[in-house]
Amino acid sequence: MGLLFAEDPHFNENEHQTGFYRYRQLLSARFGRWWKTNLLALAGLTPLAAGVFYSVASSSVLVLLPTSLLGGAIAGPFLAGMYDAILRGLRDDPRPWWDSYRQAWKQNWRGSLIPGALLGLAGGVYAFMAMLFWWAERSPSPGTVALYLFSLLVVLIVNTLYWPQLVLFRQKASIRLRNCLLFCIKYFWRVLGAGVLQLGYWTIFVLFAPWTLLLLPILGVWYILFLSLFLIYEQMDDAYQIEAQR
Repeated sequence: MGLLFAEDPHFNENEHQTGFYRYRQLLSARFGRWWKTNLLALAGLTPLAAGVFYSVASSSVLVLLPTSLLGGAIAGPFLAGMYDAILRGLRDDPRPWWDSYRQAWKQNWRGSLIPGALLGLAGGVYAFMAMLFWWAERSPSPGTVALYLFSLLVVLIVNTLYWPQLVLFRQKASIRLRNCLLFCIKYFWRVLGAGVLQLGYWTIFVLFAPWTLLLLPILGVWYILFLSLFLIYEQMDDAYQIEAQR
């Protein structure tokens, strides 16, 4: 990683680092694995993106609902594989990435269908609402925009906390949601920061499209998920004892 960061004689990639050095260490050791997993995740998200695009282009809610649900269900196992890969990196899992990815699919594909479908539906609805703002004769009020962004922020936070539980533990959905609420209460500002970071990341992608689409194969899904989970991983480990269960 010397191309991106100045060399430090005290930095040793073979030792477990902390803080920014841990961030640097993970990028150096795991970039290739996460990049390949990201390409698979983008492939899994393609049906959802195509369905939402067609629905918006045709201004059809009747098309939006089934395509979002189906596309989200298809994307679910790929997202689970992405979350699993990032969490394995954060806890220094030594297994080859393809073996871990196949195992993640085998363990999580059924459980990720419904969460993926609901996430796809939410994404489709928010995309359609954004286009309604664009098509409207009058600009939406600041209150409407604030409510839209706040609700989107809540969705991003819930997903950031829900999917790691899905790939790490065998639990009921109600227990995962309860854990999300309790975790948010206990680590409110940390979780809020991770959510705002995601909201800003995807907002930039949307506002500067189509040029930002060129970054999808490089940064895409993996980087913002890694950065968000990196910020809250220590707290997640304290709450769920992730490292103790390796």
